[in-house]
Amino acid sequence: MLDHITSHFSDSIDAQIRAAEELPPFIAQAAELMVHSLVNEGKILICGNGGSAAVAQHFSSELLNRFERERPSLPAIALTTDTSTLTSIACDYSYNEIFSKQIRALGQPGDILLLISASGRSPNLVQSIQAAHDREMTVVALTGMDGGNCARLLHSEDVEIRTPSNSVPRTQEVQLLILHCLCDLIDGYLFGSDE
Repeated sequence: MLDHITSHFSDSIDAQIRAAEELPPFIAQAAELMVHSLVNEGKILICGNGGSAAVAQHFSSELLNRFERERPSLPAIALTTDTSTLTSIACDYSYNEIFSKQIRALGQPGDILLLISASGRSPNLVQSIQAAHDREMTVVALTGMDGGNCARLLHSEDVEIRTPSNSVPRTQEVQLLILHCLCDLIDGYLFGSDE
């Protein structure tokens, strides 16, 4: 049992090392896009399913409240939190539209859609990208595996940060670290070094 537990830590460390070798340029690019949007009075809309929905809320709270330092609140909306809206859209239309209908109502040109998915295959996330593009938003997609249909829909100005792993748990662990990197970079760009 102890060896099995240790293997989880080893696998997670290996996934994070691979991500550290491959992903920093994409993370930096995504942070720059987010900062540009925020400076120009844009906002970040965030979506994901299951565990990714929880992480979307986590990221939103770190922008709206704080990450590691005291600073003004930053505009972010997790599209995963309003159960009345989510269930009414799913009931009256389709679960595939739970994010896209919100994006069409709330998204503005220059806003960012942050999409979080371990596979990139969920139809509701595919539709969220289409809605974001229709609203002239830029998409930052955190994916894993082969990026799925979400990766294939991205435009040249969008950014995909694809975790180099085929394991959902390892991908989710790396994605949380990526989001913390984004929070730190956004704070640094907007408010200067905290050292």
